[in-house]
Formats: sequence, structure tokens, C-alpha cells
Amino acid sequence: MLVHILKGGPMMIPLVICSLISLAVVYDRWAAFKKNRQIDTRSLRAKILEHLEANNVVGAINECETNKGPVAAVLLAGLRSYSHLYSKGESSETMRLVVGQVMEEYSAQAMSVVNKRLDVLTTIGTAAPLLGMTGTVTGMIASFAGLADAGSIGGSGGQVAEGIAEALVTTAVGLIVALMAVIPQSVFNRWSDQIELELEESSSEMVEFILTYH
Repeated sequence: MLVHILKGGPMMIPLVICSLISLAVVYDRWAAFKKNRQIDTRSLRAKILEHLEANNVVGAINECETNKGPVAAVLLAGLRSYSHLYSKGESSETMRLVVGQVMEEYSAQAMSVVNKRLDVLTTIGTAAPLLGMTGTVTGMIASFAGLADAGSIGGSGGQVAEGIAEALVTTAVGLIVALMAVIPQSVFNRWSDQIELELEESSSEMVEFILTYH
């Protein structure tokens, strides 16, 4: 099998590079998502609301500072904004608008970190099959050129058929490399959507708290 892959031609070089990059990105993102998924965000949000209901904004801020992850970071940004506005005696409507905007902007930044390098998997998933097909086409061109030479000297086309078979290896490898990128990306996108939903719920809870208690 390895011999056939090595005979796939020069297009195997970018395909191998793509596969290595894909594996590196998948491992990096898997480790990051695994770390985020170990954080009990529901418990964190409940504790923060308890602190806020007890008018303990400092305790809520400390709770966020002792936790990691995008949800804690976004809540921390909202709490700091809320604390600043509350100390200035701003109206509940002003606090609602400003805190909501701050958390929305910080959520976008947090999601950009969550989705970091996922576009690399998208590119590889798109490019790998095209690279494989390119290798196959160039290989078949060379094989048919060999077929013409074999016919002119009365030779057999067996070697040409073998060349075509080897040329098809790049298409197979390209599809495998694409699957190595597309399948993990689909899983990561689902996890990313869950984090984004948690961020939206956290923002809504903060705004609802301001409307209820101020």
C-alpha cells in the first residue's frame, strides 16, 4: 500500500503536507474544546446569579476570575461593566443597553478564539480532493502518452494500465485527507455552536437580572 502511495506522483507531496497540518489542527482544537467542555458553565452561571441577587458584585467578579473559558470571560466583561455603571448610579435602561453591548462584543471575540484555525480544516477539506484529482489527471495524461508510444512500437498497454491505476491513487488519498479534515470540523462546529448558545444565555441572564432588580 505504501509503495502505491509513494508512486502517486508529485501531487502526493502537498497531500501529505495537508494531512500533517490537518492532524496538527485537529489535535490542537480537540484539546482546546475538551478543556472547555470540562467547565461546568451552568453551575458557574448559577453562582454568579446568587452573588448578584445578594448584591455581591465583587464576589461574582471573583467567581469569574477563578474560572476559565469563554463563558467566564464574557460574564466577567459584563460584570465589570455593570459594576462600573452601578457605581455611577446609571439607570437600569442604560445599564441594560451598555452591558448587553459589551457582552455581545466580547462574545464575538471569544468565539473567534473558539473557532481559531477551523478555517484551515475547511480549506484542506476543499483543496485535498482537488489536489488528488489534479494528480490523477496529470498521471493519466502521462499514461495515455505512454499508450501512444506503446502503440507506435507494437508494445503492450499493460504498463499503461498500471500507470493509470497509480494515477488514481492521488484521488483516493485526496478524499481520505479531506475526510480527515471535514469530519472533525463537523464535530468542532457542533461544540462551537453549544458554546455560542451558552454565551447568548449568559448575556440574557445578565440583562434579565438588571431589568428585574433595578
